[in-house]
Amino acid sequence: MHRAFAAMLAPALLLASLSPAQTENPPSPAAHPPLAGAGNLELNPNPAGEDWSTIDLARSRLPLKAIGGVLLGKTDAQGCTRELLRMQWRPNDPIDLYVIRPRSHARLPVVLFLYNYNVDTDVFRQDRWCDQVSRDGVAAVGFPSALSWQRLHSPRPLRQWFVSELQEALATSTHDVQMVLNYLETRDDLDLRRVAVFGQGSGGAIAVLAAAADPRIAALDLMDPWGDWPDWLKESRQIPEEERAAYLQPSFLRSVAGLDPVAYLPLLKTRALRLQQVADDPVTPAAAMDKIARAAPRPHQAARYPDVGAEAKALGDNGIVGWLAEQVGAKPSPNGMPRPVGPAGSF
Repeated sequence: MHRAFAAMLAPALLLASLSPAQTENPPSPAAHPPLAGAGNLELNPNPAGEDWSTIDLARSRLPLKAIGGVLLGKTDAQGCTRELLRMQWRPNDPIDLYVIRPRSHARLPVVLFLYNYNVDTDVFRQDRWCDQVSRDGVAAVGFPSALSWQRLHSPRPLRQWFVSELQEALATSTHDVQMVLNYLETRDDLDLRRVAVFGQGSGGAIAVLAAAADPRIAALDLMDPWGDWPDWLKESRQIPEEERAAYLQPSFLRSVAGLDPVAYLPLLKTRALRLQQVADDPVTPAAAMDKIARAAPRPHQAARYPDVGAEAKALGDNGIVGWLAEQVGAKPSPNGMPRPVGPAGSF
């Protein structure tokens, strides 16, 4: 499990149901059992004809009006509601979208959570989310990125994973964020003039690209975001060594050059931004960390901690959701549970 994330969230909200995330020696996707029926089928790598070279949804060639969702389930408990919706705008690529909000007649600001590609979105089923959204006066929204475990479906070969298909994973997930925001904008219980995004790992890279493409995103909290692809692909321990050479080919590097968060971070001068890095993170090499930090619009927006304990201490009582809620002008509920003191309140 990604050590920075685990240390901060264990006492607080999400750790119990997190899947193994960023690791020093990640298993190769080929080591997992094959998907049923994947073996002998010819795969159209882009059945939607989507433009993976652009972060702009309007140029993506996706069906922009395909933003309706099917409600798969709704839980009403502990003063909040949790909805699970099935969204789809590409063939064979359904997306499960969670919307969690306190029971209120107010139109609430939105905090969108983009986790690392191999964090299980069952995390959103935890009842503790109700305390969180009630306390901070926001709606929490989450969905899995492209090429995450939850979105690997036959006939896609399992040897394909987030990094092997990096251009597709980044571009389609960036388009997904914009499509999800378009859907949320149709609801009368959410205020899409006030949107914040939390991004972790690969989700942090997607968050930067989405914010550069969509002015509705007003605030970003980035935790160990990926980026600076030439250095990251050369040295990251996320990549099995037997695959690394393929990702250092000029053609692969060209395919992701226009999707590098380092190029887009300087454009986010009007957004509230917090960039958090842990020096001993095994996934993002030091050279990439440095370039990502230098790309922040203002030096004070980037902080690097020697270890996860220092990061948890720096987050303090306000934590991640509390900080983002403040940036979008959320009004904490007077009836919400008090925020724990110390690292337990980091999230």
